[in-house]
Amino acid sequence: MTAPENWQQRLAAATESRGRLCVGLDPHPGILQAWGLPDDLSGLAGFAGTVVSAFAGRVAVVKPQLAFFEAHGHRGLAILEQLTSAFRQAGTLVLLDAKRGDIGSTMAAYARTFLAPDGPYAADALTVSPYLGVRALAPAYELAAETGAGLYVLCRTSNPEADWQLSGDPTLAQQVVTDCRAVNAELGSAVLGLVVGATRQLDVELPGTELSVLAPGFGAQGAQLRELDQLYGTVAPAVLPTASRSVLAAGPGVDALRAALADHLAQLPARADGQEREQA
Repeated sequence: MTAPENWQQRLAAATESRGRLCVGLDPHPGILQAWGLPDDLSGLAGFAGTVVSAFAGRVAVVKPQLAFFEAHGHRGLAILEQLTSAFRQAGTLVLLDAKRGDIGSTMAAYARTFLAPDGPYAADALTVSPYLGVRALAPAYELAAETGAGLYVLCRTSNPEADWQLSGDPTLAQQVVTDCRAVNAELGSAVLGLVVGATRQLDVELPGTELSVLAPGFGAQGAQLRELDQLYGTVAPAVLPTASRSVLAAGPGVDALRAALADHLAQLPARADGQEREQA
């Protein structure tokens, strides 16, 4: 049987054809209100339908924030399931922002839920927490290696409470990098990537570009897409920048959202391999 493409290969194919950008889908009460939608199931469904119409097949990756769907109970999760399916059918990768992390059978249950092809909320990639140890994520990264999915491990986040990530020698963040590289080497597949925020000075060493780097903080949080190379240096080719509010603020019109997407893509620096392109 032919082995599935790994996450890095799938991500490269998506970004080469649709541009190197991840759009965060965060239907929080503020954005629903700004779009003239109620903060209830009907508003959530309206948001989901609009972003699918605006972005499906036009952006490489979307990143739904699970909490905003969970907040509406099982019917909210049903909307997430429909949204995820619609994007994946259109060829847009879905990176579910769930930040799960546990041990043993519990981590295995999370993995089946979010990464198994027949899981109820099957996505292409998942954010995870390494607080219990990177190796505790084994049920998830082993399943991801089998299915071609990816995991993004919290490493150096940009929230002001995160300075403890620099505790120790080596720092906690640096140990996460080391452990993720070791796991990928053992798997023989680039399953694990890192979450490294764009609004801080880069104070963790990211040797080489074999680890995909998910970089929140662009747009409304202050980091500028045109400065990506300056922010990440030699690691920049491995960075997947993500923007949410600065794109969604253009809504609720589908054409306006597509124009905002095109504007964000146009701000990205050209890649050395010439693959960066804009999608209207």
